[in-house]
Amino acid sequence: MAKAKARGGRVTPKKAAAKTTTSGRYTPPIPRSKKVSPLWVPALMFTCLLVGVIFIVVNYLGVLPGGTQNLYLLIGLGLITLGFLTATQYR
Repeated sequence: MAKAKARGGRVTPKKAAAKTTTSGRYTPPIPRSKKVSPLWVPALMFTCLLVGVIFIVVNYLGVLPGGTQNLYLLIGLGLITLGFLTATQYR
């Protein structure tokens, strides 16, 4: 009888399956002490988000000098974008 082809099973060779640095696949975890963000990262993130929202709301209320202008909207959206970019760096 012919042997049926096996499904599934080991994909990598048996020697490379062990977690060694010679196989090039294993990356050791980053120590927890290196994953801590400084205090200014969340402070900058929330400040940028809050000031950006305030800029947009105050622009629509017409309180800023010059009335409602697109420049104030761009500044507000830029600050919100900066807040989101800072949020990606928070650990």
